[in-house]
Amino acid sequence: MGTAPEGPLGGHDGTMAGLEGGEQTRRHGSATAPRWTPAVEDERAVKALELFGNPTEAEVSLPSRPESAGAARRLTQVVVLRQWALSPGTAEVAVLLVSELVGNAVRHTGARVFGLRMLRRRGWLRVEVRDPSRGLPCLMPVHEMDISGRGLFLVDKLSDRWGVDLLARGKTTWFEMRVADRDR
Repeated sequence: MGTAPEGPLGGHDGTMAGLEGGEQTRRHGSATAPRWTPAVEDERAVKALELFGNPTEAEVSLPSRPESAGAARRLTQVVVLRQWALSPGTAEVAVLLVSELVGNAVRHTGARVFGLRMLRRRGWLRVEVRDPSRGLPCLMPVHEMDISGRGLFLVDKLSDRWGVDLLARGKTTWFEMRVADRDR
């Protein structure tokens, strides 16, 4: 895929593995299962914001490790729900899509760090993941029995626009979603 046309938020230089839930468990017969607790997850999201910084103010750097996908999800969640006051449904889709972009950056670029930035303009939100590789992501056909390779397929299907901006050193892969100004 080549460089996509600039979206309504403009170009900038700057695998959903599931939500990590709280440590609380619920008994099911003799087994215990982790239970996702909104209050615990919200607290973790706020801690991620304090630790890494606010991706709406400046690009935040995250280490290129699989566990950074959780931090990126939490940052997205706290921004979309608390800062931008958008709906839980919008947050859910944004969290899934950021997880896919981060997963691609971690798995395929060989980078030591990647950058996360989030932008909001009237009627739109944009999430960008920047990495030092100039290798372009490829949207592959997805078949029913595939167990991997669905990341960009999900981004393509669930976002309104997505693309890649090549930079002098690396690239920014981004997606945009239309949102109502009063989404709740």
